[in-house]
Amino acid sequence: MFEPKIVAFFCKWCTSAGADLAGTSRMTYKPNITGIRVMCSSRVDPEHILDAFKNGADGVLIGGCHPGDCHYQSGNYQTLKRVKLLKKMMKDLNINDNRLRLEWISAAEGKRFTKVVDEFTEEIRKLGHIQYTTL
Repeated sequence: MFEPKIVAFFCKWCTSAGADLAGTSRMTYKPNITGIRVMCSSRVDPEHILDAFKNGADGVLIGGCHPGDCHYQSGNYQTLKRVKLLKKMMKDLNINDNRLRLEWISAAEGKRFTKVVDEFTEEIRKLGHIQYTTL
């Protein structure tokens, strides 16, 4: 069975802490993600995402603080704008934009973290391995 490779960028303050909560609570989730902790979801440059796809990722997950709860005031709003723009660009590059997912997951949402990871892994599994024809 195809096992997707997913690169995940997690905000240090919220989503990464939610992942830690899931781990310390012994919640299980699909092992297909490689997590990268960033200070804020807004620090994830679109180039990082395209590089992830170019270097073998079948999907990219970005997790940040809920809108209004960003430790850097408006970082997650900047992230939302960038992701919307990048999804449009991905269509031009013949990359299914469902391969990129943005989620707001707080430090207290370990269960939500596991649900998002499992759902996204299954979605990418259905899409299959990414074809690198234009990157």
